[in-house]
Amino acid sequence: MTADFAIVAVGCSWGGLDALSAVLDGLPQDLPAAVVVVQHRMHRPSELAMLLGKHTSWPVCEAEDKEGLSPGRVYLAPPGYHLLVDGDRFALSTEAPVQNSRPSVDVLFQSIAEAYGPRVIGVVLTGANADGAAGLSEIVRNGGVALVQDPATAEREAMPRAALATGVEALVVPLPDLSAALTRVVQERTGLMDASS
Repeated sequence: MTADFAIVAVGCSWGGLDALSAVLDGLPQDLPAAVVVVQHRMHRPSELAMLLGKHTSWPVCEAEDKEGLSPGRVYLAPPGYHLLVDGDRFALSTEAPVQNSRPSVDVLFQSIAEAYGPRVIGVVLTGANADGAAGLSEIVRNGGVALVQDPATAEREAMPRAALATGVEALVVPLPDLSAALTRVVQERTGLMDASS
């Protein structure tokens, strides 16, 4: 599966609202990417989309089953559902929690790596468990790029440290510099893909 835009897959947990807000704040409106987010949260409706929408001009919404991916949008995993990418569309699942989480970062990362290969940029932010570590390795194994928040700038270090402990090749970036680094990687990656197509 290919696309003419990059897929940015982001995973976070404890402290994620502040970290996501900082990242979205700095993303240019014309960035050729779709952003797909798993934030661990309670299994009930929340105002996460509205809160994040204050930090970006991009539309922010919860992903719906069978919905297609489009650039210039931020998609959130709904509470209580795993979010997967099946071809060029989302799929929602109520299968068992992974890493005690549903939605799980690993589930999203692994499915999106399979669907989009080198177009994927995986980002692991603050969090209090190891979710996302295995999935980030899968993204890199399929030709994608990994960015990890510098644990020293994370509200909870466990998630970024677990990702780095896998030995995956990753850019380790302090939170204040993450949106600029992500923008640069998206531009490089989409330019590279366009040149080879």
